[in-house]
Amino acid sequence: MAAQPAKSNPILTVRSISSTGVEVPMTIPLGTSRGILTKAALLLIDVDTEEGITGRSYLFCYVREAAFAVPKFLDVVLQTTKGDRVAPVDLWSKLQRRFTLIGVQGIVRMAMSGFDVACWDALAQAANMPLASLIGGKPKQIPAYNSCGLSLAQPKALADEAEKLTKGFRAVKLRLGYPTLKEDIAALHAVRKRIGNEIAIMVDYNQALSVADALARGHALDQEGITWLEEPIRHDDYAGNARLARELKVPIQIGENFSESTAMAAAIAAGAADYVMPDLERIGGVTGFQRAAALAASHGLEMSSHLFPEVSAHLLAATPTCHWLEWVDWAEKILVDPLQIKDGHAIVPERSGNGLRWNKRAVEKYRM
Repeated sequence: MAAQPAKSNPILTVRSISSTGVEVPMTIPLGTSRGILTKAALLLIDVDTEEGITGRSYLFCYVREAAFAVPKFLDVVLQTTKGDRVAPVDLWSKLQRRFTLIGVQGIVRMAMSGFDVACWDALAQAANMPLASLIGGKPKQIPAYNSCGLSLAQPKALADEAEKLTKGFRAVKLRLGYPTLKEDIAALHAVRKRIGNEIAIMVDYNQALSVADALARGHALDQEGITWLEEPIRHDDYAGNARLARELKVPIQIGENFSESTAMAAAIAAGAADYVMPDLERIGGVTGFQRAAALAASHGLEMSSHLFPEVSAHLLAATPTCHWLEWVDWAEKILVDPLQIKDGHAIVPERSGNGLRWNKRAVEKYRM
């Protein structure tokens, strides 16, 4: 179970929820086997309390239309919780009951997660503590890999991009899923030759392969010294992922699509992963991430994060089996204090809360 804030913490009361959609240009377009993104559609969420403290979070909407749909459910979240004490675990349970018939999935889960993250931020601010400290960890340096770019391009272009992306980092993510294994290996070799053997490479297929194809390509990648093989097949094919985990040497990484910790528990029970990497938005906010961290620890699985590096850094600082932070710069343009990276590590800030503060001028510039 996720930790509930200590009773000695200041008591806060939910007053209102507001949100703003922005489309932020990506420094490097994100190309995957599922398409290319050039802008990050983000929904910025503010939860105001009666005591004058505002908690903040943001959601990655994938498509801009979601930034208009989620606020409708945030209205229902407010109707359900207005006047309640900011106790995130209790509020999650209350909202889960409210949305039982439609299910805590998709847009509903996004709204609940955004609300949950903002509530935890408000509590950490009220306690004058970094979020990491509030949930039982402490600010520290977290190993981080650069997950911007390196997406299905020609080998020379990939190598040039990789050289830029490794400045300040000791690890990068490479998206594969070319029509042939030969092209996959050519792309990997071009990047490896340019950045050297001391830089870790994570490979992500974004669910592009069949089990048979994943086995064939995985056996070839077994010889390449990559750090992990991420989502080679459909994310919820736990039997197929378990077969890959058994038969391949390279570790299988899944988790960004876990819908709450119950899905993660099912994947672990099936032996579907060597590593896990829950997504803050899909796992259930800070409350769900803590449950996932406890589950990973109980099974001795190393756990990384997916996106939302500013908040995820705090959460990994309190994760017993902390592995890697996925770093992207998509929100940096609208933040007052972007997450700092030093010598391949994310520096968890010691200021109170989760560190999110909106750059108002930039928000207006990129507002939908």
